[in-house]
Amino acid sequence: MKASAFHIGVCLALQEKGFRFVGGTREKVEESPFIDDPLAIKTYVGSSAGALVSAFLASGHKIEDIIESFEAGAGILFGASERTKIKPLSYFDIFSLNAPTLMSIRDALFKKHPLRSRGLETLVKSNFKVGGLFTAKRVESYLRKHVLPTNSFNELGVDFFAVATFLNHSRKAVFGPKVSMAKSRETTFVNHVSISDAVAASISLPPVFAPYCIPDEGGEQVYYFDGEIRDTLSTHVAGDRGADLIIASYSIQPYHYTKAVGSLSQFGIPVIINQALYQVVEQKILKSIKAREDIRVLIDMVDEYFEKNHLPLAHKKKLLDSLTEKMNFNRNLDHIYIHPLPQDHHMFFADHFSLNPDILRRILKVGFKSAINVLRKFDI
Repeated sequence: MKASAFHIGVCLALQEKGFRFVGGTREKVEESPFIDDPLAIKTYVGSSAGALVSAFLASGHKIEDIIESFEAGAGILFGASERTKIKPLSYFDIFSLNAPTLMSIRDALFKKHPLRSRGLETLVKSNFKVGGLFTAKRVESYLRKHVLPTNSFNELGVDFFAVATFLNHSRKAVFGPKVSMAKSRETTFVNHVSISDAVAASISLPPVFAPYCIPDEGGEQVYYFDGEIRDTLSTHVAGDRGADLIIASYSIQPYHYTKAVGSLSQFGIPVIINQALYQVVEQKILKSIKAREDIRVLIDMVDEYFEKNHLPLAHKKKLLDSLTEKMNFNRNLDHIYIHPLPQDHHMFFADHFSLNPDILRRILKVGFKSAINVLRKFDI
């Protein structure tokens, strides 16, 4: 929920800067007044929380209605009325207990396994054979019943892709419509899955959410989990679909020391683990961004060398075409990366799963300000 609120704040800033989010069925999109707007966003690639927010956007819901729905979610727990255009996502939808969890806890408590003869790690592995405390099945049901105008990627009027990771393979899955996409050893494109199942698979982050099972076309049970595990920013998907500008929003920002907050060592194991995960993910993101920037520098150096030395343009074009094809690089594709600033400490410490309206508003503002801060650098 924290990441979702950040993404929505970014969307609000984009809307204020003139971008338009197009979504819905083919019929609705064809009637959209923004369909030919040069700042119309018509391709959505979401991973984890990004998949959830992208599902709302690709469905054609307004940013304001999404915000209203998110803020009303906590009130359902206390019997508040649901007077929103989109039925709010509640704690009951998010925290659907994974049935094997209770049996695993029971077995761990009542089976006799002497610790001294087996060891702590063996004891845990042999008893807690459960993929996660909760399951994303109710989130799937919520999307299918209350958010999506259609549960088929192919019936949407825009491109929407949800990214997940194969549990039993070192490969990521890109769920989406039946379109021609460039394949690789690391990526499998899956086009027989419903939108709601794809999003549920993408958000299934262990140990909170158990891996999500989706049968393949042959009926075999295939398990997926969070899309951020294998690959953090799958921007290549939008690039392969012909996007000329990719705006990547990610909520990962490790804590940077300040005297006002102090050392994370005083906050305990959960916060330290959170910092460790954030550092690992941020490093992957930064390496990906730097790799793309290094390719652009190399291409520009070759271009400049040919120009300065007045070498044949035909040779330059042939060399540049070979380099860009080999490196899968599009010189006409621009990227904008939006993420929290290091000084946004309350973003780091905020509860990941809270529906508290005050917390969500605070995170939404962080997303909005982060986006405005980045977008003002560009001529938009």
